[in-house]
Amino acid sequence: MNIKKMQILYILSGIFILPAVPFLFLQGRYVRRKVGKLPDASGDAAGSVGSHAEIINLLVIGESTVAGVGAETHADALTGQFAKHLSAKFGKTVSYFALGESGITVRETLRRLVPQLPQTSADIILVALGANDVFTLSSPQKWRRNLSELLAILREKYPNSKIMVANVPMVRDFIALPNPLRYVLSRLAKLHHFNAISLIKEMKNVVYFDDVKRVERDFFSDGIHPSPKGYDQWAAAMVDFFARNTD
Repeated sequence: MNIKKMQILYILSGIFILPAVPFLFLQGRYVRRKVGKLPDASGDAAGSVGSHAEIINLLVIGESTVAGVGAETHADALTGQFAKHLSAKFGKTVSYFALGESGITVRETLRRLVPQLPQTSADIILVALGANDVFTLSSPQKWRRNLSELLAILREKYPNSKIMVANVPMVRDFIALPNPLRYVLSRLAKLHHFNAISLIKEMKNVVYFDDVKRVERDFFSDGIHPSPKGYDQWAAAMVDFFARNTD
């Protein structure tokens, strides 16, 4: 499906669910009260894993998963877990830096996080965004345009890096969300998922993690954000996919 068809489907779906919007809004407020707000991971956002002579410099940028929501420290969250599996897979020390903000969209990432990008080199960049573009109902055109701009900036600033884009979180598995809210948002998440595949498939040295499997209840800390076990499983799958799909 091309971007034009995705945008038309998005508009038609919006028209179809319009009568249910007040109810969906109330469900969303209920979920926010029920789930509450978990804190970001504590401690330093920079660290290293491994004791090998060769070093991989890893930069991770994104939303709450990069901020480490659902884990006590960054070592147990997405960045540290990805670094751990990367070190084990390639037999190198991984020096990592996490640049994340909970609740952020791609557009907001361009405004608020991009100016904070470190001046040091990055061998591998992990981008983890998408959930908040789903929750804020970003259109396919907006999602694609903003993601394309972000990747272009990263490529220009770190021309020798390999970029891994994490999957758009599969809202279908968010056990804290009741239906029909979960169903409606999961359809948009799926649309953004295939949109990202279409955008990234022709990009050089950019890989999108599209091998997304269903997860168990213990994957989550609060029904939405991963637990340390969830981060570990997600990171292991992405590192394996990255190794198989890069030179």
